[in-house]
Amino acid sequence: MTVVVFLWLTFSFSSNAAEQQPVRFYAWGGSAEVNAYIEWASTELAAEHGIALEHVRVADISEAVTLLLAARPDEPVAIDLLWINGENFAALKQANRLLGELPRQVPNAVNLREDLNWQNDFGTPVDGYELPWGIAQLQLIVRSSRLETGQTILAPSQLLALAQQTPGRFSYPKPPSFHGTSWLKALAFQLLEQPEQLLEPAPQHAAEVLAPLWRYLDQLHPLLWRGGEEFPVTAARQRQLYNQGVVDNSVTFNPNEVAALQQQLKLAPDAVSVSLGSRALTNFHYLAVPVASQRQQAALQVIQFFLSAAAQQRKADPSGWGDPSVVRIDESQARLFPSHPEPHVSWNHALEQGWLARYQR
Repeated sequence: MTVVVFLWLTFSFSSNAAEQQPVRFYAWGGSAEVNAYIEWASTELAAEHGIALEHVRVADISEAVTLLLAARPDEPVAIDLLWINGENFAALKQANRLLGELPRQVPNAVNLREDLNWQNDFGTPVDGYELPWGIAQLQLIVRSSRLETGQTILAPSQLLALAQQTPGRFSYPKPPSFHGTSWLKALAFQLLEQPEQLLEPAPQHAAEVLAPLWRYLDQLHPLLWRGGEEFPVTAARQRQLYNQGVVDNSVTFNPNEVAALQQQLKLAPDAVSVSLGSRALTNFHYLAVPVASQRQQAALQVIQFFLSAAAQQRKADPSGWGDPSVVRIDESQARLFPSHPEPHVSWNHALEQGWLARYQR
């Protein structure tokens, strides 16, 4: 009898230990709403799937990418899941550091929306090495008094005209911050005579290709906040300036953010979102599993959860994160403008270095 009890207790302990499988999720930790959502997911995963999801908060996911690239290919790593996209994904894919065939291994991938062009990530084919879990679209936040009733597009020429009418009232985040570089990319798509060039790797004569962008900014900068000699260091800082009445615009990469922040009383009620030009810069944030992770199956289960209707509905709720769903759910809050993709990842360097050389002397 004693032996039986001992065996039962041993089995129960081992089973419980297996059920509480830890997964270290390296993800951006710079938003209270995002952190709260991941904390909710952690609770759900523990209760429903016995997974202990640990949110390792990073300022930039490149920190995790550096760790993965520094390790030997066969060396186990303490990173089980990544929130990733763009040049960080390209670097890990090229180095063969990511687990492949994710659509086959994550059943909920079949529920991804057919209208989303997520198979290319900043010009790099996804090829099954990551799956999207949210949508990002660059939108301008503008004081409604500066716009016509019902206006949804602010072309670069219209922005310049507004800046001329109200000097010192507009600005944009300073590159190479994420939102600042995105602002440059969005403008480049609108101003280049052949914007399709941005979808190919940046050529040797990238500065010549970008000449229309620099000419436009040369006109715009003297009309901006502080004469274009200083820029908000982040989008969050610019939103503070907006709420304080210092400037009349801000930027967001979350199509639901205006409604969400206004509902949370974190954004002035006169803010509306518009597209910078006829099409808006759009990308996706993805989830990926390092090939050297020792907990791949548990990490795949976490992706399965994040792509569930319940998790995507919760993520899209404007009372929280408000991040649009990538699966088919009833989500009336999302406001997506017609889109264009991100430029090839190589344009980031050309844009950032060109901007810094020209405007930060």
